[in-house]
Amino acid sequence: LVGSPPEVASRVRHGGFLRDAELFESGSFGISAAEAAAMDPQQRQLLERGYAALHGARLTRAALLGGLVGVSVGQWASEFGSVLGRAPAGTSVYASTGFSCSVTCGRVSFALGLHGPCASYDTACSASLVASHGSVRALQRSECDAALSAGVNMILDPAAMAGNAVAGFTSVRGRSHTFDARADGYARGEAIDAVASRCADDAPSLVCVVGSAIRQDGRSASLTAPNGQAQQGVLRASLADACLEAGEVAVLEAHGTGTALGDPIEAGAVAAVYRSAEGALVVGSLKANAGHTEPGAGLAGALKLCVQLCGKGVSPNAQLRVLNAHVGAALCGT
Repeated sequence: LVGSPPEVASRVRHGGFLRDAELFESGSFGISAAEAAAMDPQQRQLLERGYAALHGARLTRAALLGGLVGVSVGQWASEFGSVLGRAPAGTSVYASTGFSCSVTCGRVSFALGLHGPCASYDTACSASLVASHGSVRALQRSECDAALSAGVNMILDPAAMAGNAVAGFTSVRGRSHTFDARADGYARGEAIDAVASRCADDAPSLVCVVGSAIRQDGRSASLTAPNGQAQQGVLRASLADACLEAGEVAVLEAHGTGTALGDPIEAGAVAAVYRSAEGALVVGSLKANAGHTEPGAGLAGALKLCVQLCGKGVSPNAQLRVLNAHVGAALCGT
């Protein structure tokens, strides 16, 4: 990861919600006011933050134009469609491209004239990390000279909030109590994450990505339930890809949604892979501090690790008061 400090490329406010999300310098990207009015705020913000990340990596507009630069974006179906349908801009000629997931990543490539691979990923909460994995592989295979990895999530329609609450996904207390006995669901959050990366020998790096792996849960207790064995597999696969042993890892950013089912399963997977390693393993989750930013969550957590590595400090788990007994049992292997 190259460029300016990670916090410059990520826009996450305390409390988990973005501020000034409606603002957009449309003229900087050759976009008219009429088109901007029909654009998903996620598209607007991703253009600005994506370019900020690339600029921080010393890639100027002139250098980007026509360059082999990839764009990978983690996003799921935008809530803006229902909002746009109730607004005058919903009848605009630009409405059809205003909230499309494929257009979100395509706008960045179009506005900056990028010729590298361009794709949006919707793998739910892992979307931005899967997008980052795509960038890593594209760089390793020389499919591009530089890559922008991003994740985006904005809460734009109260109907989605109500639906999540009815399904029992969200916390009635309004917090993600990661690994805590009070864990009862997650708190939704917003984020725009953007990271510029190049091969390590091209420029000095703030952080070096040495390995990456993705897996699927496969069959588990239900469609949305995690699978501990599969989680162990992806942890081991990432270590193997990085040519590392478990004992060489000092800090781990957990998914840590703060759910009664997910937290113990994840804790058990982490313990199974790292328990025999010498030395302490620090485990935390950004969700306890800033909420669950859903498709933007993975990359937001990675950026949190970048800040910690650059600052040589580890932030505490804000909501941990009493360890969930099931998490404790999973860590002890009982």
